[in-house]
Formats: sequence, structure tokens, C-alpha cells
Amino acid sequence: MTADQNLDSGLPIRLLHDRVLVRMEGSEGERRSTAGIVIPATAAVGKRLAWATAVGVGPNVRAIVSGDRVLFDPDDRSEVELHGRGYVLLRERDVHAVAAERVENDSTGLYL
Repeated sequence: MTADQNLDSGLPIRLLHDRVLVRMEGSEGERRSTAGIVIPATAAVGKRLAWATAVGVGPNVRAIVSGDRVLFDPDDRSEVELHGRGYVLLRERDVHAVAAERVENDSTGLYL
């Protein structure tokens, strides 16, 4: 895929510079623990990072391609709505980790 193609075909934007457009995984409402306990959305947790799927990347993004799962701080985000669906716009430097098939096991990552 090129820099302005994305998984959600038909998005009417072209990302610039080091921007990454991601779609949040699951809902931000209640979640379930590994033991099966339902945790309500109002439950307070410490600083928790979130996973999302990259659906578009700008031309200067080096380590992320569309389709990668990225880990970021949900408190530092800009939200945008396109075609009635919510997305998060990030800078590449705000992404803490990338999970993808192409990432090597012994790789330390871009900023480590």
C-alpha cells in the first residue's frame, strides 16, 4: 500500500508528514479481564496504553505501515470522525510499539 492508501477504503483524506491515522480496537466501554470479570468503563485504572490498527500513514512515517497494530497513550490523542466512524490521529513519535508480522523477534524497535 502506498502512503495515502488505507484499510478503510474510501476515506477522503491524505495524511501529511509523520501522521498516523488509527482505528481503535474494541470499544472504550467495559472490558473483560482474563479471568472473565467484566470491568465497567467507569472503573479507574492507572496509566494504561491502548492498541489500535493503523489505517493510514503519512509519507514521512518510517516504521509503520497500514495494517500494523500500534501501542499508544490514549490520553495524548486527537480524534476525528470520517464517514460516521471515529479515528485517532497520532504522530509517529507518539507510538510506543508496533506489532506486525514483519517485525523481527530480536528487533529493539525504532526509538529504543
